[in-house]
Amino acid sequence: MEKLLIIDGHNLLFQMFFGMPSRIVNKQGKAIHGTLGFVGALNKIMKLTVPTHVVVVFDGEHQNSRAEILPEYKANRIDYSEIPDNENPFSQLEDIYSALDFMGIRHYEEQEFEADDTIASYVITYSRNMRVIISSFDSDFFQLINDNVSVLRYRGDKTIICDTAYIQNKFGIFPEQYADFKSLTGDGSDNIKGAEKVGVKTAADLIKQFGNIQNVIRKADEIVKPRIRESVKSSANQLEKNLDLIKLKNNCRLRFEITALLYESSGFATNEILKAIGLYE
Repeated sequence: MEKLLIIDGHNLLFQMFFGMPSRIVNKQGKAIHGTLGFVGALNKIMKLTVPTHVVVVFDGEHQNSRAEILPEYKANRIDYSEIPDNENPFSQLEDIYSALDFMGIRHYEEQEFEADDTIASYVITYSRNMRVIISSFDSDFFQLINDNVSVLRYRGDKTIICDTAYIQNKFGIFPEQYADFKSLTGDGSDNIKGAEKVGVKTAADLIKQFGNIQNVIRKADEIVKPRIRESVKSSANQLEKNLDLIKLKNNCRLRFEITALLYESSGFATNEILKAIGLYE
Protein backbone atom coordinates (compact mmCIF):
# COMPACT_ATOMS: atom_id res chain seq x y z
CA MET A 1 0.00 0.00 0.00
CA GLU A 2 1.22 3.50 -0.80
CA LYS A 3 2.29 5.62 2.16
CA LEU A 4 2.42 9.40 2.53
CA LEU A 5 4.80 10.87 5.13
CA ILE A 6 3.96 14.44 6.17
CA ILE A 7 6.60 16.31 8.15
CA ASP A 8 5.54 19.19 10.41
CA GLY A 9 8.53 21.31 9.37
CA HIS A 10 8.75 23.91 12.13
CA ASN A 11 8.03 21.31 14.79
CA LEU A 12 11.01 19.19 13.69
CA LEU A 13 13.21 22.29 13.23
CA PHE A 14 12.58 23.50 16.80
CA GLN A 15 13.05 20.00 18.20
CA MET A 16 16.44 19.65 16.52
CA PHE A 17 17.68 23.24 16.95
CA PHE A 18 17.06 23.26 20.69
CA GLY A 19 17.53 19.53 21.26
CA MET A 20 21.03 19.10 19.88
CA PRO A 21 23.59 18.64 22.70
CA SER A 22 25.69 21.59 21.56
CA ARG A 23 25.88 24.39 19.02
CA ILE A 24 27.78 23.04 16.01
CA VAL A 25 29.58 25.29 13.53
CA ASN A 26 31.38 24.45 10.31
CA LYS A 27 34.89 25.60 9.38
CA GLN A 28 33.52 28.92 8.18
CA GLY A 29 32.05 29.53 11.64
CA LYS A 30 28.47 29.07 10.45
CA ALA A 31 26.04 27.42 12.88
CA ILE A 32 24.67 24.24 11.32
CA HIS A 33 23.34 22.21 14.27
CA GLY A 34 19.68 22.80 13.38
CA THR A 35 20.22 21.73 9.78
CA LEU A 36 22.36 18.77 10.82
CA GLY A 37 19.75 17.62 13.32
CA PHE A 38 16.82 18.17 10.93
CA VAL A 39 18.38 16.25 8.03
CA GLY A 40 19.65 13.48 10.28
CA ALA A 41 16.27 13.04 11.93
CA LEU A 42 14.46 13.16 8.59
CA ASN A 43 16.72 10.44 7.19
CA LYS A 44 15.98 8.24 10.21
CA ILE A 45 12.25 8.94 10.08
CA MET A 46 12.14 7.89 6.43
CA LYS A 47 14.08 4.70 7.17
CA LEU A 48 11.55 3.91 9.91
CA THR A 49 8.48 4.62 7.80
CA VAL A 50 9.63 3.77 4.23
CA PRO A 51 7.23 6.20 2.52
CA THR A 52 6.33 6.24 -1.15
CA HIS A 53 5.40 9.95 -0.95
CA VAL A 54 6.80 12.77 1.22
CA VAL A 55 5.96 16.44 1.85
CA VAL A 56 7.31 18.91 4.43
CA VAL A 57 5.01 21.77 5.45
CA PHE A 58 6.27 24.89 7.25
CA ASP A 59 4.25 27.72 8.76
CA GLY A 60 4.57 31.01 6.90
CA GLU A 61 4.61 34.51 8.36
CA HIS A 62 1.01 35.67 8.02
CA GLN A 63 -2.00 36.66 10.10
CA ASN A 64 -3.51 33.78 12.01
CA SER A 65 -7.26 33.52 11.44
CA ARG A 66 -7.77 31.80 14.80
CA ALA A 67 -6.73 35.03 16.52
CA GLU A 68 -10.07 36.43 15.34
CA ILE A 69 -11.76 33.86 17.59
CA LEU A 70 -9.36 34.35 20.50
CA PRO A 71 -7.00 37.35 20.37
CA GLU A 72 -4.71 35.67 22.93
CA TYR A 73 -4.25 32.63 20.66
CA LYS A 74 -0.50 31.84 20.48
CA ALA A 75 0.24 35.29 21.93
CA ASN A 76 2.63 33.55 24.32
CA ARG A 77 4.95 32.50 21.47
CA ILE A 78 8.41 34.08 21.18
CA ASP A 79 8.84 36.71 18.46
CA TYR A 80 12.02 35.56 16.74
CA SER A 81 12.33 38.65 14.53
CA GLU A 82 14.45 40.31 17.23
CA ILE A 83 16.41 37.21 18.25
CA PRO A 84 20.07 36.97 17.09
CA ASP A 85 20.93 34.26 14.55
CA ASN A 86 22.88 32.08 16.97
CA GLU A 87 19.71 31.66 19.06
CA ASN A 88 17.22 31.72 16.18
CA PRO A 89 16.11 28.43 14.58
CA PHE A 90 14.82 30.29 11.52
CA SER A 91 18.37 31.39 10.70
CA GLN A 92 19.04 27.86 9.40
CA LEU A 93 15.80 27.49 7.45
CA GLU A 94 17.29 28.30 4.05
CA ASP A 95 19.94 25.60 4.50
CA ILE A 96 17.20 23.12 5.38
CA TYR A 97 15.32 24.08 2.22
CA SER A 98 18.50 23.50 0.19
CA ALA A 99 18.92 20.08 1.78
CA LEU A 100 15.30 19.13 1.01
CA ASP A 101 15.75 20.26 -2.60
CA PHE A 102 18.87 18.11 -2.91
CA MET A 103 16.99 15.14 -1.43
CA GLY A 104 14.16 15.61 -3.93
CA ILE A 105 11.56 16.25 -1.21
CA ARG A 106 8.73 18.69 -1.86
CA HIS A 107 8.34 21.41 0.75
CA TYR A 108 6.81 24.84 1.19
CA GLU A 109 5.78 27.54 3.63
CA GLU A 110 2.02 27.81 4.00
CA GLN A 111 1.20 31.48 3.37
CA GLU A 112 -2.57 31.47 3.73
CA PHE A 113 -3.59 28.90 6.33
CA GLU A 114 -2.05 27.39 9.45
CA ALA A 115 0.33 24.56 8.63
CA ASP A 116 -1.72 22.30 10.94
CA ASP A 117 -4.79 22.79 8.76
CA THR A 118 -2.75 22.23 5.61
CA ILE A 119 -1.47 18.95 7.03
CA ALA A 120 -5.02 17.99 8.03
CA SER A 121 -6.21 18.73 4.49
CA TYR A 122 -3.53 16.43 3.03
CA VAL A 123 -4.50 13.73 5.52
CA ILE A 124 -8.24 13.92 4.89
CA THR A 125 -7.80 14.16 1.11
CA TYR A 126 -5.46 11.19 0.68
CA SER A 127 -5.94 8.84 3.64
CA ARG A 128 -8.92 7.12 2.03
CA ASN A 129 -6.62 5.50 -0.51
CA MET A 130 -3.24 5.30 1.23
CA ARG A 131 -1.62 5.16 4.63
CA VAL A 132 -0.57 8.51 6.09
CA ILE A 133 2.01 9.17 8.80
CA ILE A 134 2.31 12.63 10.36
CA SER A 135 5.68 13.33 11.95
CA SER A 136 5.12 15.86 14.75
CA PHE A 137 4.99 16.36 18.52
CA ASP A 138 1.88 18.51 18.16
CA SER A 139 -0.84 16.53 19.92
CA ASP A 140 -3.58 18.30 17.91
CA PHE A 141 -2.89 15.74 15.18
CA PHE A 142 -4.19 12.97 17.45
CA GLN A 143 -7.70 13.93 16.31
CA LEU A 144 -6.84 12.76 12.76
CA ILE A 145 -5.77 9.24 13.74
CA ASN A 146 -7.71 6.32 12.28
CA ASP A 147 -7.00 2.92 10.72
CA ASN A 148 -5.02 4.59 7.92
CA VAL A 149 -3.51 7.53 9.83
CA SER A 150 -0.90 7.56 12.60
CA VAL A 151 1.32 10.15 14.28
CA LEU A 152 5.06 9.59 14.67
CA ARG A 153 6.83 11.25 17.59
CA TYR A 154 10.53 11.03 16.75
CA ARG A 155 12.89 10.48 19.69
CA GLY A 156 15.65 8.39 18.16
CA ASP A 157 15.53 4.92 19.69
CA LYS A 158 12.52 6.02 21.76
CA THR A 159 10.37 6.97 18.77
CA ILE A 160 6.65 6.31 19.26
CA ILE A 161 4.01 5.56 16.63
CA CYS A 162 0.68 6.82 17.94
CA ASP A 163 -2.37 4.96 16.61
CA THR A 164 -5.93 4.42 17.81
CA ALA A 165 -4.84 1.93 20.47
CA TYR A 166 -2.28 4.43 21.79
CA ILE A 167 -4.94 7.14 22.23
CA GLN A 168 -7.36 4.73 23.89
CA ASN A 169 -4.70 3.41 26.28
CA LYS A 170 -3.34 6.85 27.17
CA PHE A 171 -6.56 8.86 27.44
CA GLY A 172 -9.41 6.34 27.42
CA ILE A 173 -11.10 8.05 24.46
CA PHE A 174 -11.21 7.65 20.68
CA PRO A 175 -9.06 9.84 18.42
CA GLU A 176 -12.13 11.56 16.96
CA GLN A 177 -12.95 12.77 20.50
CA TYR A 178 -9.52 14.27 21.12
CA ALA A 179 -10.42 17.84 20.09
CA ASP A 180 -13.40 17.76 22.49
CA PHE A 181 -11.17 16.39 25.26
CA LYS A 182 -8.53 19.07 24.69
CA SER A 183 -11.19 21.78 24.63
CA LEU A 184 -11.86 20.90 28.27
CA THR A 185 -8.23 20.72 29.38
CA GLY A 186 -7.01 23.69 27.33
CA ASP A 187 -3.62 23.94 25.63
CA GLY A 188 -0.93 26.01 27.32
CA SER A 189 1.35 25.92 24.26
CA ASP A 190 -1.32 27.77 22.24
CA ASN A 191 -2.47 29.97 25.14
CA ILE A 192 -5.88 28.28 25.28
CA LYS A 193 -7.45 28.05 28.74
CA GLY A 194 -9.65 25.09 29.60
CA ALA A 195 -12.33 24.76 32.25
CA GLU A 196 -11.07 25.44 35.76
CA LYS A 197 -10.59 22.37 37.96
CA VAL A 198 -10.84 20.07 34.90
CA GLY A 199 -7.67 18.06 34.45
CA VAL A 200 -6.79 15.28 32.03
CA LYS A 201 -8.55 12.47 33.92
CA THR A 202 -11.70 14.49 34.58
CA ALA A 203 -11.86 15.65 30.95
CA ALA A 204 -11.52 12.06 29.72
CA ASP A 205 -14.25 10.92 32.11
CA LEU A 206 -16.60 13.66 30.89
CA ILE A 207 -16.00 12.82 27.23
CA LYS A 208 -16.51 9.11 27.91
CA GLN A 209 -19.76 9.87 29.73
CA PHE A 210 -21.23 12.44 27.34
CA GLY A 211 -19.49 11.70 24.02
CA ASN A 212 -18.51 15.23 22.98
CA ILE A 213 -18.11 18.77 24.27
CA GLN A 214 -21.57 19.88 23.10
CA ASN A 215 -23.20 17.18 25.21
CA VAL A 216 -20.96 18.01 28.18
CA ILE A 217 -22.23 21.60 28.03
CA ARG A 218 -25.86 20.72 27.25
CA LYS A 219 -26.09 18.09 30.00
CA ALA A 220 -23.92 19.87 32.56
CA ASP A 221 -26.60 19.47 35.23
CA GLU A 222 -25.95 15.71 35.11
CA ILE A 223 -22.31 16.14 36.18
CA VAL A 224 -22.09 14.66 39.68
CA LYS A 225 -19.28 16.73 41.23
CA PRO A 226 -20.58 20.25 42.02
CA ARG A 227 -17.28 22.08 41.41
CA ILE A 228 -16.86 20.41 37.99
CA ARG A 229 -20.49 21.04 37.11
CA GLU A 230 -20.20 24.75 37.93
CA SER A 231 -16.85 25.02 36.13
CA VAL A 232 -18.33 23.62 32.92
CA LYS A 233 -21.38 25.87 33.16
CA SER A 234 -19.36 29.02 33.74
CA SER A 235 -16.89 28.09 30.95
CA ALA A 236 -19.47 27.08 28.33
CA ASN A 237 -18.78 29.92 25.89
CA GLN A 238 -15.02 29.49 26.23
CA LEU A 239 -15.28 25.73 25.69
CA GLU A 240 -17.20 26.24 22.45
CA LYS A 241 -14.50 28.66 21.29
CA ASN A 242 -11.83 26.18 22.29
CA LEU A 243 -13.31 23.50 20.06
CA ASP A 244 -13.35 25.93 17.14
CA LEU A 245 -9.68 26.72 17.80
CA ILE A 246 -8.50 23.15 18.29
CA LYS A 247 -10.53 21.36 15.61
CA LEU A 248 -8.38 21.04 12.50
CA LYS A 249 -9.93 22.22 9.24
CA ASN A 250 -10.05 20.54 5.84
CA ASN A 251 -10.22 23.85 3.97
CA CYS A 252 -6.79 24.36 2.42
CA ARG A 253 -5.80 24.44 -1.20
CA LEU A 254 -3.05 21.85 -1.50
CA ARG A 255 0.10 23.04 -3.20
CA PHE A 256 1.00 19.61 -4.58
CA GLU A 257 -1.02 16.80 -6.10
CA ILE A 258 -0.11 13.40 -4.69
CA THR A 259 1.77 12.44 -7.88
CA ALA A 260 4.19 15.34 -7.26
CA LEU A 261 5.07 13.93 -3.83
CA LEU A 262 6.51 10.63 -5.09
CA TYR A 263 9.76 9.88 -3.32
CA GLU A 264 12.59 7.46 -3.94
CA SER A 265 15.48 7.45 -1.49
CA SER A 266 18.88 8.39 -2.90
CA GLY A 267 20.60 6.67 0.01
CA PHE A 268 22.71 9.74 0.84
CA ALA A 269 23.96 9.96 4.41
CA THR A 270 23.41 13.16 6.39
CA ASN A 271 27.02 14.36 6.05
CA GLU A 272 26.90 13.75 2.29
CA ILE A 273 23.77 15.89 2.00
CA LEU A 274 25.29 18.73 4.01
CA LYS A 275 28.48 18.51 1.95
CA ALA A 276 26.43 18.70 -1.26
CA ILE A 277 24.78 21.95 -0.17
CA GLY A 278 28.06 23.54 0.89
CA LEU A 279 27.91 23.23 4.68
CA TYR A 280 30.71 20.68 4.89
CA GLU A 281 34.00 20.85 3.05
